[in-house]
Amino acid sequence: MTIATGSRHDLSYILESVYGTTPSTPAFTPIRHTGTTVGLSKDAIESEELREDRQIAHFRHGNKNVSGDINIELSYGSFDDLIQAVMCGTWATDILKAGTTRRSFTIERHHEDITRWLRATGCHFNTMSLSVAPNSMVTGSFGVIGKDFTIATSAIVGATYGAESTTAPFDSFTGTISEGGSGIAVVTALELSIDNGMEAIYVVGDDTTLEPSIAKSTITGSLSVYLENTSLIEKFVNETGSSIQFVLTDAAGNDYTFDLPNVKYNSGNPEVGGPGAVTASLDFVALYDSGEDTNLKITRTAA
Repeated sequence: MTIATGSRHDLSYILESVYGTTPSTPAFTPIRHTGTTVGLSKDAIESEELREDRQIAHFRHGNKNVSGDINIELSYGSFDDLIQAVMCGTWATDILKAGTTRRSFTIERHHEDITRWLRATGCHFNTMSLSVAPNSMVTGSFGVIGKDFTIATSAIVGATYGAESTTAPFDSFTGTISEGGSGIAVVTALELSIDNGMEAIYVVGDDTTLEPSIAKSTITGSLSVYLENTSLIEKFVNETGSSIQFVLTDAAGNDYTFDLPNVKYNSGNPEVGGPGAVTASLDFVALYDSGEDTNLKITRTAA
């Protein structure tokens, strides 16, 4: 008996021209990943009928919910299509800003050892998170919301699969962080989150969602820092606007620059838990900046 293993699992995607429909003879692009939960769940519909024997007489599956996360180690050039999708923007001269363009994808999971293909169609990239911490790779995840889900015993006729990128993951050693336009060297962790607030929409006569609704581009995050002065906490106390920029550089010299030109801190409290170094955690929200015409600007630079 063969049991599926993660070491024989691959993941790929293709842009759809029609929402929820996989293109014919698709040319799939691989997704480098460390894990995924993309799959199908269903609502439950249980009869309210009352019986003298206390039994449940009828039960049906309800609306389909296709969702899950794709966990990654960020590397240069490997996720540009997915970042573009979650930003609802378009790369232009290697610069990406938040926009309003919506894109749907077919995401295919392939379990090579048991010869099964699991396909989620109509997938939108709703969220993205990044985590930069000392002595580690830069990790993150993409959150997916989709339309439908099928299982097959063979690849799609005419499907082709590209090669994975080979760029090294970004680490926390080779990069810089600036706050308010000045370098800051006491950051112990940086978290960034993008959330489009997408929600499934259902109608009578169909158990799959219409193209999901979309809300505001909400970008939040946090800085954890060693407390060397109170300048950042004062910005929180006084509701002073600021900016954050961080640059991730890989071993070959490729880099991404993340610019948040207008942020406000909505927390800031020194945490004393013993005799050691004191840290402060500051949550922030990124706001629209008229100068950059966006709440987040990402610039990619090849070595």
